[in-house]
Amino acid sequence: MIPTFVIFLREGIEASMIVALLLAYLKRTDKREHFRDVYFGVGSAIVFMFMAGVAAYLCIHRYSGSNVQTYFETTTYLIAAGFLTYMTLWMQSHSRSMGKDLQQRSDAALSKGSRWGMRVLAFQSVIREGIETMVFTLAIIFASSRQAGTPVEGNLLWIGALLGLAVALALAYLMYHVGAKLNLRRFFKVMGTVLMVVAAGLVVDATENLQALDWLPFGKSILWDTHSWVAESSNNGDLLHSFLGYVDRPTILEASLWAAYITASLAWFLYKGRSAKKPVAAAA
Repeated sequence: MIPTFVIFLREGIEASMIVALLLAYLKRTDKREHFRDVYFGVGSAIVFMFMAGVAAYLCIHRYSGSNVQTYFETTTYLIAAGFLTYMTLWMQSHSRSMGKDLQQRSDAALSKGSRWGMRVLAFQSVIREGIETMVFTLAIIFASSRQAGTPVEGNLLWIGALLGLAVALALAYLMYHVGAKLNLRRFFKVMGTVLMVVAAGLVVDATENLQALDWLPFGKSILWDTHSWVAESSNNGDLLHSFLGYVDRPTILEASLWAAYITASLAWFLYKGRSAKKPVAAAA
């Protein structure tokens, strides 16, 4: 529940920023008639993300229990961890130029005199966040279902996602319609740090699968066994696994890669955060 809440909260705020920048620029340039084109593009991106996510889940679920499912899940874990890492670091480095870039792309779309230009721009601007959300959510669903697999656990994941989206929309409304202030730089630093930890857990899941497939036939010695204290398949163990990458019987390779990922990604993320100035989007 917590990982999906964090994901949808962060991505919801980022997508809201992009939409707000587009609408603010159209308002400033007296192009309000294109508001509905932005809404059309955003709605299309959401529908596409949902349909692609359901299709991917059903495609993988049909191979339940086979090596094919393991291949799909492992690929999803690695893509999700890599995608999240890249996009989080990208946000740190390019947040200052986001507003200017959107304005330039808006001018290019409007100059063509076609409403489809602004619709495509809105779609492209939001779909990146949607795909990132979809891949990362699928990875968490696979990791959680493998540990528990109960309908209750699955429902909690969706409840977390809906709550995160609801909070994101509420914050967006307060920021852009009521004038409430939110330190977006600090928000994205905290959310990015939390999600880096979650991504480390996906690295552990991918490593476990690769070792089970004997694609990584080394480092299989067990470091410790805490199954009798907190079983990974229990509710608390599943929560710790989804959020922190907890494993009750970790191998040397799993623990080493978890520590290496956490150290490298957080060090680079926090370094980029210190060197970056406040995002232009905060002012918008």
